[in-house]
Amino acid sequence: MPQDSPSLTELIGQVVVVDLISTYVCLGVLTGVDPLFLELRDADLHDFRHGAATREVYVYESATLGIRKNRSRVLLRLADVVAISRLSEVAAD
Repeated sequence: MPQDSPSLTELIGQVVVVDLISTYVCLGVLTGVDPLFLELRDADLHDFRHGAATREVYVYESATLGIRKNRSRVLLRLADVVAISRLSEVAAD
């Protein structure tokens, strides 16, 4: 069960980047995990079809300039998640 995952549990309360299988990425504070969803607060759900920046550039800019919050709360289906990491661990290279 995801809520029993020590790897996910240690990220609760942290600002994270969630890469999704679609054209979306989500950045925000991970506040919860259950068998189906991740919950993020103060989040930026960004669709790359509506801009010129690549995923890497957008996430890097968010790490350096701050998150562009457009959701107070968002639930992300775990089945759609490709990767999750702390925003502070985004490489500057």
